[in-house]
Amino acid sequence: MPKPYPPEFRDHVVAVARKGEAPLKQIAKDFGISQGCLSNWLKKADIEAGHRPGLDDADRAELREVKKRNRLLEQENEVLRKAAAYLSQANLPGK
Repeated sequence: MPKPYPPEFRDHVVAVARKGEAPLKQIAKDFGISQGCLSNWLKKADIEAGHRPGLDDADRAELREVKKRNRLLEQENEVLRKAAAYLSQANLPGK
């Protein structure tokens, strides 16, 4: 896994790339990152700024929490369904 870069470094590289004074390939090489990494940072910056549709970090974290909560509720619902079925079988006449 690649090493994480500090947010300040990312912001600086994105700002330099936004100026458009050099090709992305050269900017990436100058800062010691891959061109794909720089492209990803630019896309993420566009999403965060609202210039491009997509989920920002806060939305992504909220979605992750909602999915986690949904899984938990589905598991609880399944346990309750099984318990209700078991208890209804126990109350049948003739047993």
